Amino acid sequence: MITRKDLIKKYLEFFKSKNHAIIFSAPLVPENNPTVLFTTAGMHPLIPYLLGQKHPSGKRLVDVQKCIRTGDIDEVGDDFHLTFFEMLGNWSLGDYFKEEAIKWSFEFLTNELKIKRENLAVTVFEGDKDAKKDEGSAKIWQSLGMPKEKISFMPKANNWWDPAGTTGPCGPDTEMFFFVGKKQNKTSNPKSKEKEWCEIWNDVFMQYNKDKDGNYLPLKQKNVDTGMGVERTIAVLNGKKSVYDTEMFVPIIKEIENLSEKKKLSENRSARIIADHIRASTFILAEQVRPSNVERGYVLRRLIRKAIRHARLLGIERNFCKEIAIIVVKMYSSDYPELKKNELFISNELDKEENKFMQTLENGLKEFERITEGKKKLGCEEAFLLYQSYGFPFEMISELAKERGIEVNEKEFNAKFCEHQELSRQGAEKKFRGGLADDSEKTARLHTATHLLSQALREVLKKEIQQKGSNITAERLRFDFNFDRKLTDEELKKAEELVNKMINSHCDIIREEMTPEEAKKKGAQGVFVSKYGEKISVYSIGKFSKEICGGPHVKNIKELGKFKIIKEESVAAGVRRIKAILE
Repeated sequence: MITRKDLIKKYLEFFKSKNHAIIFSAPLVPENNPTVLFTTAGMHPLIPYLLGQKHPSGKRLVDVQKCIRTGDIDEVGDDFHLTFFEMLGNWSLGDYFKEEAIKWSFEFLTNELKIKRENLAVTVFEGDKDAKKDEGSAKIWQSLGMPKEKISFMPKANNWWDPAGTTGPCGPDTEMFFFVGKKQNKTSNPKSKEKEWCEIWNDVFMQYNKDKDGNYLPLKQKNVDTGMGVERTIAVLNGKKSVYDTEMFVPIIKEIENLSEKKKLSENRSARIIADHIRASTFILAEQVRPSNVERGYVLRRLIRKAIRHARLLGIERNFCKEIAIIVVKMYSSDYPELKKNELFISNELDKEENKFMQTLENGLKEFERITEGKKKLGCEEAFLLYQSYGFPFEMISELAKERGIEVNEKEFNAKFCEHQELSRQGAEKKFRGGLADDSEKTARLHTATHLLSQALREVLKKEIQQKGSNITAERLRFDFNFDRKLTDEELKKAEELVNKMINSHCDIIREEMTPEEAKKKGAQGVFVSKYGEKISVYSIGKFSKEICGGPHVKNIKELGKFKIIKEESVAAGVRRIKAILE
């Protein structure tokens, strides 16, 4: 048996022996990436460095990154899909490429994890009009002893990493699979017998740049970006049928069994959804995100409420979320101290959201009674209204209908649901796809302006002002900070004037590398200091501002133009928000 901690330790130490610097997990709420609501992969915090900016820890990096993905949220409840997961990854930023990446992947799987060679198979890119067949990767696998029949050439849909937007770095990948079938044979591979194999690792080779005309041009800085899901790998290596049978979920499932007074729920879809969604919600809440009707808060609210609905299907009628959250905090707080630090906040917010949703449930039940009164059949449009407006899953609608002798057509509902799901997925892909922003110059200008605004607020209001969050699009910046009252017009004017005064100084922005201790001694500001490694980047704007940061910046402050505050408002108790633009 291999444990979660064993796998993570082996992975980090293995790549450390290959001269990789271990870096800390970035927050789930991205610091410098406006294209995603959450960190969905290990590469997101490294975007500036994948584009060529120098990383303070060097060209070889390794970490375990906490991630949130919602694109497949409706698949959660099967054996392997999760909303929150941990991703092991190693990167080459313009250093080694295919040969080293593949050889080390194979070495780790066979030597460190002791996987028998016959239980492994791989896929590589088959080539198309945009890029050549990846014969190079296939030859490297063959040189390592991988039989030809275990190397499958697959199309772009399977073995290609696209740019996040319409342009940017991209390239082929090679995926590694573990045999999960009943009986192994020489001809079985992920292409011919897909269900017999489970993907556990992916090596992406960023060797092309897609331009605005759709051309794939050779990339100057070739990168390697890899990913291995901790939960999935632990499950398949330990011979478990699903991730819910692993140590990461067994204590949570047991608590759900206690709460529902039901046994053997590891294969129950509702129990799995509750376990996944409350685990994910706990990690999101640990970063001070509150349930709401917009952006991250909306995702959080959807997760919590869906968990509550499924709890009702299992007969759990009382508030229960915080009891599961306590287990999650206990399991992970040694690796992620923000969980323990914010445990009271997590519990309180879960309790509040449960209490709010009880009223919605009651209203939904009243609506159900109204629309079914005197009817023998519930139409799919009406059933879907209950799902969309009141959050009732089909299981609940079906159960209520059955109790009253009312017919409801599951096929019609599923057809309507699939139509809605496709529209939602198309919208979600635009926001959750994430990665390399198309408007990098505008983003760099606005990001740099947040440094000036942050220091201006410290000078106008008080020196204890700290960033509590930020969001940058190509059009505007949004900056959250700790302050307990509305700013006066005079205070806003002073802050704005200070920023513009600095812009007019035309000074260069200086980047230095130093240890966190050195940065602290020099008075550098930093919000997430605990996550940094041995070396960090510190950006100075004259004597005015000095901040620890990994985001994109302009070279000279004159590039910003004119700074203008357009709105100031409250976000939460003790937190204010400023929105500003550059003209």
